[in-house]
Amino acid sequence: MPLEFVSPQHASLIALLLISFVICGALIYLARFAPRLAGRSGDMRAVQAMHIGLTPRVGGIGIFGALACSAVFAPNTITQNYTAFLAATSLIFLVGLKEDLGFSVSPRVRLLAVTAASAVAIVLLGVWLPRIGVAFVDQLLAYWFIGIPFTLLITAGVANGFNLIDGVNGLASMTAISASIALALIAHQGGYATMVNLSLMLAAVTLGFFILNYPFGLIFLGDAGAYTLGFVLCWFGIAVILNVPQVSPWAILLTLFWPLADTLLAMYRRTRTRRGAMMPDRLHAHQLVMRAIEICIIGQHRRHIANPVTTLILAPFVIAPQIVGIVLWDQNRAAFLAVVMFLVLFFGSFILVLSAVRHNRRPLAYNGSLAGTRSLRQNA
Repeated sequence: MPLEFVSPQHASLIALLLISFVICGALIYLARFAPRLAGRSGDMRAVQAMHIGLTPRVGGIGIFGALACSAVFAPNTITQNYTAFLAATSLIFLVGLKEDLGFSVSPRVRLLAVTAASAVAIVLLGVWLPRIGVAFVDQLLAYWFIGIPFTLLITAGVANGFNLIDGVNGLASMTAISASIALALIAHQGGYATMVNLSLMLAAVTLGFFILNYPFGLIFLGDAGAYTLGFVLCWFGIAVILNVPQVSPWAILLTLFWPLADTLLAMYRRTRTRRGAMMPDRLHAHQLVMRAIEICIIGQHRRHIANPVTTLILAPFVIAPQIVGIVLWDQNRAAFLAVVMFLVLFFGSFILVLSAVRHNRRPLAYNGSLAGTRSLRQNA
């Protein structure tokens, strides 16, 4: 395309995509010489491990690096607030990066970092989640001693949710890209041009990483990348609710449905089995689908196929709630009913897939598959 036909907005999106891509590509190359960047051998033995070889998990550097550069392209009217928000986000990024580089950081500390970052954002910006589309609750949220803790809980839940779904190539980043685009479209319908710009920039930043992450998994988001994406998207959603009075909060929730639903599933599962809330397992939705593909269809030793195929299979289920959120952006009751419907479908599908893995495994499956099935039975 001739340069004279490239608008400044398009040029900024292309620039951010390239910045993210180049940083991530450089990290993949440097990982050959820097063990801290190359991945950790312990990751391969983790109960939730879903890959077959050491891989750099510092993609968060590319995400946050390009995101920081987006401040240059942000509208002048919000430069100060946006820079303050990115400063708050850096707290999550730095704590997550410490974990990604092999300096152990407990899940509780990481969640505490998300909570602290939200608290900093609230202090710097002077806002919190104003409503959830339920009249009597919305009245309570106006009081800071209720609204602020609720906001801290929601932002921590979304950020942690993105970390939970970051288990197969492309799933978390694809979810972030489609959620960003969905928020941009909702903001456009509500006349909130600033958030259209910011959301599209976030989509471009994430796409630069996605190209190297899917389908071959050359680099992973890591905690720094996953927590950062979830945190930023949640606050973008809060900004839309603050600035577009007619938008339904339930429609915004639909754009972030998949990570939130997986978090609820994990909470239910671990409560039922009396496991610690922070204890990892292998029964997240994406893990179950991938193991179902291995056990019931292609067999073991083909994870390089099962891993990206899992994301391909799940993509319509991730995007469907987001599309409904776009359509029902200003219809609060309908959006709420859609959330309920998708929750029923999500939990019902989990039960069906779990049943299929139990009863339709390949008779001559590799021992690892049988062990995986036994694990499913024990943890379900």
